[in-house]
Amino acid sequence: MIVSTLLVGGLFFGLAGDVLASGAEEASHGSAAVTFLWIAILLLVAKAASLVEKFGQPSVLGELVAGVILGNLAILGINFFEQVKTDSIILFLAELGVVILLFQIGLESNIKDMRRVGIPALLVACIGVVVPFVLGTYIVGPLLLPNLDPNAYLFLGAALTATSVGITARVFKDLGKLRSPEAQIVLGAAVIDDVFGLIILAVVSAIATSGSVSPATIGLITAKSFLFLAGSIILGQIFAPRLGKLFSKINTGVGMKFSLAISIGLFAAFAAQMIGLAPIVGAFAAGLVLDPVHFRFFRDPQIVRDIRSAVKGVNSKTREKIFQAVERYSYRHIEDLIEPVAFLLVPIFFVMTGMSVRLDTMFNPSILLTALGITVVAFLGKLVAGLAAGSANKLIVGFGMIPRGEVGLIFATIGRGLGVVSDEVFSVIVVMVIFSTLLTPPILTFLLKRQKEADSQESSHLGLPRLHLSPYLLIRISRRSLHWLERRRRKS
Repeated sequence: MIVSTLLVGGLFFGLAGDVLASGAEEASHGSAAVTFLWIAILLLVAKAASLVEKFGQPSVLGELVAGVILGNLAILGINFFEQVKTDSIILFLAELGVVILLFQIGLESNIKDMRRVGIPALLVACIGVVVPFVLGTYIVGPLLLPNLDPNAYLFLGAALTATSVGITARVFKDLGKLRSPEAQIVLGAAVIDDVFGLIILAVVSAIATSGSVSPATIGLITAKSFLFLAGSIILGQIFAPRLGKLFSKINTGVGMKFSLAISIGLFAAFAAQMIGLAPIVGAFAAGLVLDPVHFRFFRDPQIVRDIRSAVKGVNSKTREKIFQAVERYSYRHIEDLIEPVAFLLVPIFFVMTGMSVRLDTMFNPSILLTALGITVVAFLGKLVAGLAAGSANKLIVGFGMIPRGEVGLIFATIGRGLGVVSDEVFSVIVVMVIFSTLLTPPILTFLLKRQKEADSQESSHLGLPRLHLSPYLLIRISRRSLHWLERRRRKS
C-alpha cells in the first residue's frame, strides 16, 4: 500500500517534471528555473512520503523510499531526475541538511544526561558500537562481500554502529514507557552511541582519505577526534555565554538569537573540516555545548511574553501550570528556531540518499542475500549490547538499540562521496537501514506489551517468567543463519 502510493506519486512527479523541464530548458533562465523546480518537487515528494507515519513508520523511511523510487524512474524511461543527482546546488543543500540534522541532534542531547544514565547505558553503548563494527569490518563484511577495498569494510562496519533513537523513543512514548528503566538506558546509550559513532566516522574517513591504516595513524586520528570534542565542549562552555552576552547588547531579538546559534554550528562544522574531520562532527559538538542558559540575555519569544501578561488574573494553580508549559517552550526555543531550517533541508538529504540507490543492483539475488546477512549482523550486534543492561529487560534494550537511520545513512553517503563505498555496498546498507527501521517498532511494541502483561500477572501471583536473552542462543542462531545465507549466495 505504502510503496504503491509512493510509486504512483513518483511516476506523476517524474512525468510532470519531464514536461516542465523540457519547457524550462527553452527558457532564458533555464538552469535556475529547473533547479527551483527540482527543489519544489523534492520537498513535495518528501512531505507526501510522510504518509508512512499513518502506518506507524517514521517519516525518514518514507523519504528514503520516495528517493529510491525517484532515482530509479530511468528504468521506466523517465530521465528527469537523473540530472538532480549531479546538480551542485541540490547536493550542497543536501550536505547542509545533514549538518543541520547533526546540529539538532546535538542540541537535543545533553552532557548531564550522559552522566545521569550511569554505567549500564555506557556499557550498552560501548558494546553496541564495538560488536557491530568488528563483525561488519573484519568478519561478515569480508565473508559476504569478498575482494573489496579494505576501506569499504570500514565504512560498512561504521554504518552498523549508529542507533536511530528517534524511532525507538516514539514507540516508548506511544506506550507510556518513556520513563521506564529500559527506555532511559536506550536513550542514554544512543546519545553516547552517537559520540562513539562519529569518532569512528572521523577515523575511517581519514584512513580512506590518506590511504594509511597504520596503528600510529589510527591512534592519531582517534586522539584528534576526542580532543576536538573535548576542546569544543570546554571552549563552548567558556565562550558561548560570553558571545551570547556580547551579541545581546546589539539586539536581543529572536533573529539575533537564531543567527548566533546557527553561526556557531556552521563555524564548528568548518573547524572540524579544517582539521580533517567530517563537518557533521563539528555540528554535533556545537549542538552539544549550546545550552539555553547561554541565551538568557535575549528576550523571550513574543508568544511567551503575551501568555505571561495574559495569565496575571488567572488563579494560582492554573497560572503555575501555564508558566511551567511556557518555561518548557522557552527552554527548547533554540531547537524550535532551528526546526524550520531542518524542515527545508533535511528531507532533501534523505530523498537524495534514496536516489543514490540503484535498484538494478538489487535484482542480483546475491546482493539481496548479502543485504539480509548484513541485516542479521545489524540485529545481532545490538542484541548482544542489551546483555549489559543490568536489571532492565535485556531483550527490550537490545531491540531498542537496533534501528539504524539518519547517522548510518550519513556514514554510507560520506563513504560513497570518498569513492570507497560502491553502488552494491551502498544499496546493501540502505536495505539494512530499511529492514531495521521497519521491523523494530512492531517487535518492540510486542515485547513491551508482553512485559506489561507479565508484570500485571506477577502482581496477581499468576506471573509468567520474564523472557531472558541467551547470548549463546543468539550467537548460535545467527551463525547458522549467516552460513545458510553464504551457501545461498554462492549458489546464486
